[in-house]
Amino acid sequence: MSVMIYGAACSSTRKAKEWFRKNHIDFVERNILKEPLTVPELQQILSRTVEGTEEIISTRSKVYKELNVDIDSLPLQELLELIHKHPRLLRSPIMLDEKRLQVGFHIDDIRQFLPRKTRERQWNNWRMNYLPMTEIVK
Repeated sequence: MSVMIYGAACSSTRKAKEWFRKNHIDFVERNILKEPLTVPELQQILSRTVEGTEEIISTRSKVYKELNVDIDSLPLQELLELIHKHPRLLRSPIMLDEKRLQVGFHIDDIRQFLPRKTRERQWNNWRMNYLPMTEIVK
């Protein structure tokens, strides 16, 4: 299993790559500024979001403010072409594998990419170290 990391050269992308390395999870990185996502790739990412374009667009980015476009009024195809043309419109990083999608680096959420057995082992270790024995017995 390999995770795809789409991102710009920013601190969030660096943190994500560092986390994957530390946890021995294979990943493939793609700098979206040097190699922008294609419209079909953007469609694939959008198909896996919960909140649609709101989840992947960086409304705080400089390019978003400079474009001064009402993104909500654009037809989807035009919006995807705009994102392809201006990749800084995307939040960074966007990480996905066969089952999961995460936008932005969040230390608690990124754990979803750990194999289930690893998460279970970490949870059991945490329980043994931090819960009183009476809680574990229940």
